[in-house]
Amino acid sequence: MYPFLLNQKHTLTILKTHKRYNFITHLLNPASKSSFRCLQTIETSQNPYKEPFSAATTLPDSLLVEKIIFNLKHGNVNSLLSYQLRLDASVVVDVLRRCNGNLQLGQRFIDSLVLNGSNFKHSSVSLSAMVHVFVRSRRLSDAQALILRMIRRSGVSRVEVVEALVSSICGNCGTNNLVFDLLIRTYVQARKLREGTEAFRILRSKGYLVSINACNSLLGGLVKIDWVELAWEVHREVVRSGIELNVYTLNIMVNALCKDGKFDDVKSFLSEMEGQGVYADMVTCNTLIGAYCREGLLEEAFEIMNSMADKGLKPSLFTYNAIINGLCKKGRYARAKGILIEMLNIGLSPDTTTYNTLLVESCRRDNFSEAKEIFGEMLRQGVVPDLVSFSSLIAVFSRNRHLDQALVYFRDMKKFGLVPDNVIYTVLMHGYCRNGNMLEALKIRDEMLEQGCVLDVVAYNTILNGLCKEKMLTDADKLFDEMVERGALPDFYTFTTLIHGHCQDGNMTKALSLFGTMTQRNIKPDIVAYNTLIDGFCKVGEMEKASELWDGMISRKIFPNHITYGILINTYCSVGHVSEAFRLWDVMIEKGIKPTLVTCNTVIKGYCRSGDSLKADEFLGRMIAKGVAPDHISYNTLINGFVREDNMDKAFLWINKMEKEGLLPDIITYNVVMNGFCRQGRMQEAELVLQKMTEKGINPDRSTYTALINGHVTQDNLNEAFRFHDEMLRRGFVPDDVF
Repeated sequence: MYPFLLNQKHTLTILKTHKRYNFITHLLNPASKSSFRCLQTIETSQNPYKEPFSAATTLPDSLLVEKIIFNLKHGNVNSLLSYQLRLDASVVVDVLRRCNGNLQLGQRFIDSLVLNGSNFKHSSVSLSAMVHVFVRSRRLSDAQALILRMIRRSGVSRVEVVEALVSSICGNCGTNNLVFDLLIRTYVQARKLREGTEAFRILRSKGYLVSINACNSLLGGLVKIDWVELAWEVHREVVRSGIELNVYTLNIMVNALCKDGKFDDVKSFLSEMEGQGVYADMVTCNTLIGAYCREGLLEEAFEIMNSMADKGLKPSLFTYNAIINGLCKKGRYARAKGILIEMLNIGLSPDTTTYNTLLVESCRRDNFSEAKEIFGEMLRQGVVPDLVSFSSLIAVFSRNRHLDQALVYFRDMKKFGLVPDNVIYTVLMHGYCRNGNMLEALKIRDEMLEQGCVLDVVAYNTILNGLCKEKMLTDADKLFDEMVERGALPDFYTFTTLIHGHCQDGNMTKALSLFGTMTQRNIKPDIVAYNTLIDGFCKVGEMEKASELWDGMISRKIFPNHITYGILINTYCSVGHVSEAFRLWDVMIEKGIKPTLVTCNTVIKGYCRSGDSLKADEFLGRMIAKGVAPDHISYNTLINGFVREDNMDKAFLWINKMEKEGLLPDIITYNVVMNGFCRQGRMQEAELVLQKMTEKGINPDRSTYTALINGHVTQDNLNEAFRFHDEMLRRGFVPDDVF
């Protein structure tokens, strides 16, 4: 605090030097420890002066105001300190009103308050009076700081703020509109759009109008946060008030129409504005073109672009970039590239956005050669690539297992002075993980950490997935621990990846432990997580655990799907519990769950394994009736079932049925039937199957020859056996020399 006993001249020097020092900061920070106390609500600040000034405390308010004005006029700032105890909001207002004709006095009074602090609460009116002084003095930032303080005060309504500013107007000073403009702008900048709208309406109801620039600020703020309907309400009120609109108003409201998807209303609105003498400009056209392109309305976008010449406007870089982006989104890459050539022909230089749009689209299509060409053209035109450019190229080559080329671009990126971000590092790690090269993936992880990058959950999940696929479960568990230690919160994908990895490895204890941790962290498991665990326990033969998980899943209102049923049906069929498998099948059908082909094939296999191929035959018919088309596995399983039951006529019949259904028997089909005939010693039928097979263009394999040789040996047809043995050798197959 400045010492009280300073001479008058020194005090004035201090005031002139420090009157603007950190003014706004102090106004907005009531907790500031600076000795310069600002105009704020102070509840219990101590009197900085040890001696009371009895003379000042006994003066009436009117005389006190006169004394303060007298001292201000004579520069007796030091004398003002004696009146601090008597100052309240009403005195401040009266002093400032008396200073209306002399801005210098008003500023001097306010600055003395700022310098020395005050022991009173400001009212909205006293703050408003100060705002008017600052606005008239063109100290707009100081004025705005006070307004911001007013609108942030708790318990102060918009009505009170407006009333205070109105009541403190200097009748002949002409500052009112500027103050009201600043009020609306401050509401917008403080993101208090609803309050700003209310203040605008209160001012309008009192007959005070703000400028079109302030109106545009409010309209633009509303549209920016997608309060389009409220923006149109304000727009109608602006029009009714008779405030003259301008092209900025037009552009804001065109943007509002576009955001609301009301493209059909654009033409009528533009015509209406033209009637008021406000015409579309470059911004209008670009806004419409950008919106049309985002919505895929390319014809409308081109129509606007082609009409620009009639308005005396030339398409800008933004115009062409929007068109190229729209074409790429619609998959019209060739046309987009044609627009690039058109740009170059008219001498308009493309920028990074232009080339990146084409580059991203060519990479999305996995068109390597085109991506390289665009990137090369970009460099030839002197356009500097950015992270988007390189990340697109690195991603496409990494995704398609061309890691060598991806690394070339990765190194080039560094040569351009660009620092790889998390996205690029993660893309590279994903590429290495897909190739099973976990050593290199972990090296990329180490480089990330060295460069100060913080691995996020996506990066960790990428490596975890790779480690689990390579069955490096110990490393995966260590990485999971590191992830938690570094503060990267595991998500649903983290846990399901690890659970699946341990289930595949047969470590169901660890998988179940992870599942427990997952639920403890309030990460809700889904049907995929349950299916993974149920499948894991089924594979290790722990059907009770699988059943417990089934019950737990139902209790969580997660209901089994076709995969869940398929897992259990397959397991029960595999262990010979066919009746339980068929019970589940019936439940699945009752619940309206359409079975998959895999599940159907499992049921066919179950019937055949239980020695009931006729029921499998019947089931296949029901399966077709339900719209599930059988495949080679379906037929081969059924045919094999009949062969195992020595029902060769039925087996051979199904070969003919396959052909009628348009599904040609494969080498497995023929070998199964041929082997069945050979085991029965029906060599004539076996060779008939061989003939049928070769006529269909299917060459015999090692299994074919082995079955025929064994069949002829069993029938003592050694000449035929040796004939097939020799033919087998000529075809390059190694026989089983069983004779």
